Amino acid sequence: MRLLLASNSPRRKELLTQLGYQFELVKIDVDETYPDDLKPNQIAGYVSDKKANTFDLDPDEILLTSDTIVAMDQKILLKPQSGEEAFEMLKNLSGKTHQVYTAFTVKTEATQVSRTSKTDVEFSEITDYEIEYYIKNYQPFDKAGSYGIQEWLGMTKIKTITGSFYSVMGFPVDLVYQELIKLRCFPNNF
Repeated sequence: MRLLLASNSPRRKELLTQLGYQFELVKIDVDETYPDDLKPNQIAGYVSDKKANTFDLDPDEILLTSDTIVAMDQKILLKPQSGEEAFEMLKNLSGKTHQVYTAFTVKTEATQVSRTSKTDVEFSEITDYEIEYYIKNYQPFDKAGSYGIQEWLGMTKIKTITGSFYSVMGFPVDLVYQELIKLRCFPNNF
């Protein structure tokens, strides 16, 4: 089977490689908007499915798509468009618990399965100086919620997580692995 990953995320590429899979990157351009009436726990799955639905597969191909949404108090925190927006997001997350929803879709010519992983993340208090330092040195503009759990802010300020660390990183590898194994898609040299 030929495994295709439709993602620009370096973290997803890294995690799928660490699982032991060889794969080919494919580009999918899709409008990632979603209906206003979706709840935060539904949005990532909707967008991941939308990405998968734009791609036609050959019988020997498996496609993986994914999307991550950060939410706090039912408000969606997307990728920041500026340093000011990143600062405000991180200021709002300081000392509070938020949710990270990462969904993925596994599609073959005959089937399509989507799953969503939810993780609760609690931050300690973050000072303005720490927020400014993080934004300046880590440029979190490609990350929903304005932070990466694997980076400085995650290492120094995440107090607890309930759920999957890798889901917060953007790819619930345990669930992805389960679905690939069901399709008899095994890591290299397995």
